[in-house]
Amino acid sequence: MEPLIIPYAKQHQPWFEKLNRGWIEKYFWMEPLDFQVLQHPDDFIIASGGFIFMASVGDNIAGTVALKFVEPGVYEFTKMAVDEKFRGRKLGEGLAHAAIAKARSLDARKIILYSNTILRPAIALYRKLGFVEVPVDGTYKRSDIKMELVLKHD
Repeated sequence: MEPLIIPYAKQHQPWFEKLNRGWIEKYFWMEPLDFQVLQHPDDFIIASGGFIFMASVGDNIAGTVALKFVEPGVYEFTKMAVDEKFRGRKLGEGLAHAAIAKARSLDARKIILYSNTILRPAIALYRKLGFVEVPVDGTYKRSDIKMELVLKHD
């Protein structure tokens, strides 16, 4: 069954939280900001001009990614997660392409992201998509890498 990339709706919040808590708690720990964003994505992502995509396979929600508004022309690629039983089907790549296309449609200059180098498959995907490493300045204690994708030059 082909995956579908769909816009987030309020009823997706439990999946948004579950999918992201899964990888965060497996590799790191939940930070106060994680609890806020995952439990209230409408307030912390959507209301400020961001966007969330969900990936569905049949009746299953299989993945998610968010674009968080940072400042005019800049969005943060964040909270990307794919359910382990659906990995290897390029859902992450599909979600990433949808987020990048959305950022372009919002006239973004660049997309930034914060990650950790132990997440090797994620870092490899970001590089494949054209993200490059820049100095780290993030708000997450677990981040040891910051990357950006320039969509258009000033």
